Amino acid sequence: MHSNNILYQTLRHEKTGALPWVPFAGVHAGKLIGKTAREVLTDETALLDSLLAVNRLYRPHGQPVMFDLQIEAEILGCELVWTEDGPPSVKTHPLADTMTVPCRCTLPTEEDGRIPMVLRTMRRMQEAVGDTTLLYGLICGPFTLASHLRGNDLFMDMFDDEEYVNELLAYCTACCKRMAGYYVAAGMDVIAVVDPLVSQISSSHFETFLTKPFVEIFEHIRALGAFSSFFVCGDASRNIEVMCQTRPDSISVDENIDLPAAKKITDRYNIAIGGNIPLTSVMLHGTQQDNMKYVLDLVDRLDDTRNFIVAPGCDMPYAVPVENGIAVSQAVLQPDSVRAMLRNYVAVEENIPVDLPDYGRLTRPLVEVFTLDSATCAACTYMMGAANVAKAHFGPAIDVVEYKYTLKENIARCKAMGVKNLPCIYINGQLRYSSLIPSRDELQQAIEALL
Repeated sequence: MHSNNILYQTLRHEKTGALPWVPFAGVHAGKLIGKTAREVLTDETALLDSLLAVNRLYRPHGQPVMFDLQIEAEILGCELVWTEDGPPSVKTHPLADTMTVPCRCTLPTEEDGRIPMVLRTMRRMQEAVGDTTLLYGLICGPFTLASHLRGNDLFMDMFDDEEYVNELLAYCTACCKRMAGYYVAAGMDVIAVVDPLVSQISSSHFETFLTKPFVEIFEHIRALGAFSSFFVCGDASRNIEVMCQTRPDSISVDENIDLPAAKKITDRYNIAIGGNIPLTSVMLHGTQQDNMKYVLDLVDRLDDTRNFIVAPGCDMPYAVPVENGIAVSQAVLQPDSVRAMLRNYVAVEENIPVDLPDYGRLTRPLVEVFTLDSATCAACTYMMGAANVAKAHFGPAIDVVEYKYTLKENIARCKAMGVKNLPCIYINGQLRYSSLIPSRDELQQAIEALL
C-alpha cells in the first residue's frame, strides 16, 4: 500500500487535498471489453482485461477485483442462476429443509470453485496496477451468506430459534475470515465485507445477532494488515450507528441512504464513508452532465469532506454508458473545470406517463414488490422471495408483480407511488414493508386480513 494514494490517506482518516474515487465496476467492467457478465465472472483472461480497462478509463484510486457475492455460496452447495448482464443469483438453499449447521470441514479452500481464478487475477492486478491503485477483495458477509444457505426462513428463525441462527452465523463468520485471509495473501489492500441484507433487519436484531460476528471479522482483517469496508445496500439508515460500533475502517452505502446525515454518524466514530451515486436513475439512465452534477452537488452537501470516498451506490449496472463513468471520474479528479462546464446546466426530467391500478376496485389482493432488480440485488432477491412464497401459498387468490428500478417506466412508477426506499412491498397500494423483509407468517397474515 502506498501512502501517496489519496484513498490510502482517507482510510487512515487523514485530511487530503482531493477526494478518492472508487468505481464499483463488477459486471460493468465486461461491457468495456465486449464481454458478458458471465464471461468476466468465470474466465480469468476476460476478468483481467476488463479490470485493466476500468483502471485505464476511469483512473480510480481504488477498485474491486471481483464483485460476486455468490462465490462462497456456490462452493457451499447453492445452485446459481446466471444472466448475461448481471451477477448470478442464488436459486437453491441447501439448508432450506434442515436446521443444521455445516461442518467446518466444508469451509472453502483455495482450490475450491472459482477461488483459484480470483486469486490469480488478484495477484496479476497487484502486479499491474498495485503501485497506483488500492485493490478491494470483496467477500460475502455472514448474514447474507447465512441467507443464501438457509433461504427466507432465516428471518423467521431469528424469532423462533436464536441459538440456531447464532451457530449458523458463527460458521459463516469463519468462512468470511478464511476468505479474507486468502485475499490479503493475494495482495488485496482492502477487504470489503458485503452484506446487503443488513439493511433488511432492525438495529435490535443487528445487535443480537451481528455485532459479535462483524467485530470479530474486522479485528481479523486488521490483524492481517489490511483495511476493511462494511458494504451494505438498501435503506440501512437505522443501522449505521450499530455498524460503526463494529469498528470497520470504512462503510459503503447506496442511494437509499441520506449520505450527509449518515456521515455525521460515521464522523463521530472516525470512520470513512463511501457512496452513493444512484445506479439507475443517474449512472444508467442519466447524461454525462447529470453524473457530474450529482457528484459535485453531493460534495457540496457535506460539511466536511474528510473521511469521504466517492463511489457508486453498489455494483454498477452492466449497461452503464462508458461516458457516464468517465464523467464521474472527471468530476472527482477535475472538479473546478467541471464546475465551470456545468455553470448553466439544468437537468431535463423525462415525463413518462404511468397508469396506476385502481386499488379501490381490485378483485383480489395485489402484492407489488419494488426492487432494484431481484435477479442481481441480494436484498431484492429475498424480498421478492418472500412475495413468491406467499404466491405459492395463496395461488390465484392473489396477484404478485415486481417492478424493477432498472427500467425507466418503473422509476416513474416509483415517483408516482411515492416509493422512498428499495426494496419494498406494497399491498393494495399501501406500503407494508420497506427495507424489512417480512417472515413467511407475517406476510401471509397481512394478506389473509384482506381476503
